[in-house]
Amino acid sequence: MNRLHHWICRSGYWRQRVEEEVLPWALEGLGPGENTLEIGSGYGAASEVLGAHASGLTCVELDWGTARSLARRTTGTKVRVVQADAICLPFADGTFDAAFCFTMLHHIPNPLQQDRLLAEVARVLCPGGTFVGADSFAGLLFRMIHAGDTFTPVDPRTLPQRLGAAGFVEISVDQRARDFRFRACRNSPR
Repeated sequence: MNRLHHWICRSGYWRQRVEEEVLPWALEGLGPGENTLEIGSGYGAASEVLGAHASGLTCVELDWGTARSLARRTTGTKVRVVQADAICLPFADGTFDAAFCFTMLHHIPNPLQQDRLLAEVARVLCPGGTFVGADSFAGLLFRMIHAGDTFTPVDPRTLPQRLGAAGFVEISVDQRARDFRFRACRNSPR
């Protein structure tokens, strides 16, 4: 990420926006689950809120330094931080009952790898497990913040088909002015 993007993601403004706007809307009517996975936790704006409500939260972060920093800040809590690539998760099939992904899908380098991430989340969720997330539209300001970053916006219109191909059912995608949320359930085996 570029310097501006790093600064924003670590800022009190971003933490407040995640806590007061992104999470309440994305999680509306849902509990955090017993054994929960957060993909792409970054600096932990969502992790700290989720960790306060979940029985157990495992955060996956690709960047080693960011993962280490989050692990230090959450020592002694119900949060476990794992440095790993979300397109190849180091967990057994059916490990988690819920998975979350907030404002990070656009950081995956290309749609093929995004689809691999969706399939990996489906694999590590137990049958009937819930996958919930949110991301932003690729407006001008959002593009400027990501100048020089890996930036592959997700089209919410194609997301239901992509989630279905990854093994999810009961898929919904809702949009508002600058972002969208999605919800899906891991398909039960036949």
